[in-house]
Amino acid sequence: MPTSARKSLRVAVLADSDTRWKWGALTAQRLTPADAEVRLDGYLLRGRATPTARQLQEVGVRADSLREVTGVEFLRAMTEEPYDVLVLALVGGGVQAMLHGLRAAWGTGRRPVVVTGYVGVVYEKLTDGLLLRHGADLVLANSRHDADRFRAVYEGVGADASSVTEVALPFLDGQPYTGGHEPYTVVFAAQPSVPDNRRDRAYLLDRLIEHARRHPEREVLLKLRSKPGEHTTHIEELPYQKLVQGMDPPANFRLVYGHMGEVLDRTDLLVTVSSTAALEALHRRVPTVVLTDLGVREVLGNHHFTGSGCLASWDQLDAGHRPVPDPEWVARQGVGAGAAASGEGTYATAYDTARDRIAELLDRSGALPPLNPYYTPRTAPGYLPGILARHHLGPDGAPLPGAPTADKAPGPVRQIVRRAARGAYRHGVQRVAPVIRRMGEL
Repeated sequence: MPTSARKSLRVAVLADSDTRWKWGALTAQRLTPADAEVRLDGYLLRGRATPTARQLQEVGVRADSLREVTGVEFLRAMTEEPYDVLVLALVGGGVQAMLHGLRAAWGTGRRPVVVTGYVGVVYEKLTDGLLLRHGADLVLANSRHDADRFRAVYEGVGADASSVTEVALPFLDGQPYTGGHEPYTVVFAAQPSVPDNRRDRAYLLDRLIEHARRHPEREVLLKLRSKPGEHTTHIEELPYQKLVQGMDPPANFRLVYGHMGEVLDRTDLLVTVSSTAALEALHRRVPTVVLTDLGVREVLGNHHFTGSGCLASWDQLDAGHRPVPDPEWVARQGVGAGAAASGEGTYATAYDTARDRIAELLDRSGALPPLNPYYTPRTAPGYLPGILARHHLGPDGAPLPGAPTADKAPGPVRQIVRRAARGAYRHGVQRVAPVIRRMGEL
């Protein structure tokens, strides 16, 4: 930031899941200068994926304050607390609702710089997700590849594309892989919703266990995102923990939880279908495989890795094949090792442009102009009102009558009711919904 930038900054992050809290908080840290005194306040949007205490501890990101809020509670807090930067780490519909709610709440008065983006690989609903994020001052793209795509979408619909700002994933860190772990460790990075059916998930689990049997000298780990009953960014209807029950895996096969970075510290081969963990591994130069066993398909997300040099099948891995990543592809994905090798800068400078843009916005005289999303009651009259209503907001962004606005911690009875409601919802998602879908396929 320029010398005129303030040395004391107040930053708020609104997140709706453990993964987005991790992305939002780490992004907030990287958006602020190292020599600034920063206060970070976290807000967790109340919903099906609100992180548990265990999930927050596993993420390992600390805030000066952290509280659970409804959307309306958050909007009110933003009119009462003066912040310099606000990071919206939400699903697209949540971002759009908050942009309209904040526009109504702030009016033409002073407001913080509003930032949003994506937690990982963008492989589906590109146009839909981007337009729902339009209106923030900065829409962060995690790579040059994403930045080009984002601008093309905005320009293609006649929306202002100047908010698109190239950065990198904020959680790419750790020491480069040098090899030689004892024992040699293979890690399969599971995803909550990919693949989304029992047959394919059982197939992947069978192949992973078979790999462990074929290589008793190796340690084979199934890295899980959450424990049964917890939710992450995506709903997991068929947890691997349940699928593995009744199987008889060998002693060198284990289920593991914890911070992905700590798992990568002891990984010799990272295997996945399409997890962002692949980019974390490539950043460290850990040998990385994106599986082709179930096809290379948009619904799986592994199509994103075409051209990477990392695509391979379990048969190839069992036979000893180790893919070699393509440096140019890796560089375009904003992965540190690839970018450095191609002469396009380093990971350490990936946030410089974003920091400079924020500094310019903070240093301008007068208040920032009102937020200006592409979607309005005029441009999307059949779409926007429903998105806003799900967050108890009217077409003008103002809270609807009867919207939940409690500003105190829930009492014991309310806590019990809330836990019961969440339990019923998760039971419906994990048990009842799949049965209904299967009946519909008969």
